[in-house]
This record gives sequence, C-alpha cells and structure tokens, in this order.
Amino acid sequence: MLADIEEQYEKLYRYCYFKVHNVHLAEDITQEAFLRLFENSKNKNIDKPLAFLYTVARNLCIDEFRKKKAEEFEADILQNMPADKNENQMIDSVSVKMALDELTNKEREMILLKVVNEVPVADIGKIFGISRFAVYREIKKILKKLERRLSYE
Repeated sequence: MLADIEEQYEKLYRYCYFKVHNVHLAEDITQEAFLRLFENSKNKNIDKPLAFLYTVARNLCIDEFRKKKAEEFEADILQNMPADKNENQMIDSVSVKMALDELTNKEREMILLKVVNEVPVADIGKIFGISRFAVYREIKKILKKLERRLSYE
C-alpha cells in the first residue's frame, strides 16, 4: 500500500507541476490533495481515491491559476527550462510544446492523465464526468490531432 501511495504521489506531483509550472507550488498542492484525501477518508468511504486526488489537485491548480496572471506563468516556464539541453532536444521540446499549446486545456489535461500519469480511463471519466467510452474517443481524437501537428514539423 505504501509503495502505491508513493507512486501516486509522484504522478500527482507531475500532474500539478504540468498545471502550475512551479516546483514548490506543485509540491504544496500535491501535499494538500493527499491531506484532504486522508481527512475525508476518515469521515466518508471514498470509492475512487485516485479520482478524488486528481479532482482535488485539479481544483487547487485552478484556484492557483486564478490567483496568478498568465504572464507570471510564462515567466516561470522560461525560468524552469533546463539550460543544458542540446539543440535537437530543445527543438523537439519546443515542437511538442507548440503542439500541446494548440490543444484545449481539457485535451491537454486528458493526455497528461492518460499518457503521462497512466490514470485508468474509468477514473479520468469520473474526473471529467463522462463515460469511459467517451474518454477513449477523446483520447484517440487528441492523439490523432497531435500526430498530425507533429508530422508537419
């Protein structure tokens, strides 16, 4: 059980970092999400703890985004970009970022949850309030959109 929590902690942290682009803020949000899970699990029986965690983290990230201006997020991204990447990696990174920027927030979030964090489709459906079949369709559509965009590069 402890190993599973540690694995989910890292994945949830990655998700939060992707959303807020700030190491310390992502750590704080991740910790807060787990604290809320533990607090609520004492009082209620939570059927899908993973969906609960991502929903809380998502809402906390939205709250933080509302606090900051969009320009501050862009400055954080540029400051946190590693300086030791070689030129090809940097070009690939920029191409992927540009392709991801063309997606809606919902599409980016679904791809992050499914592809990067390997969240089960049923939990993604619960987070977004759609069926797992709708999640499969959305993911497939988003991946095709990214594939088309990256093949033009």
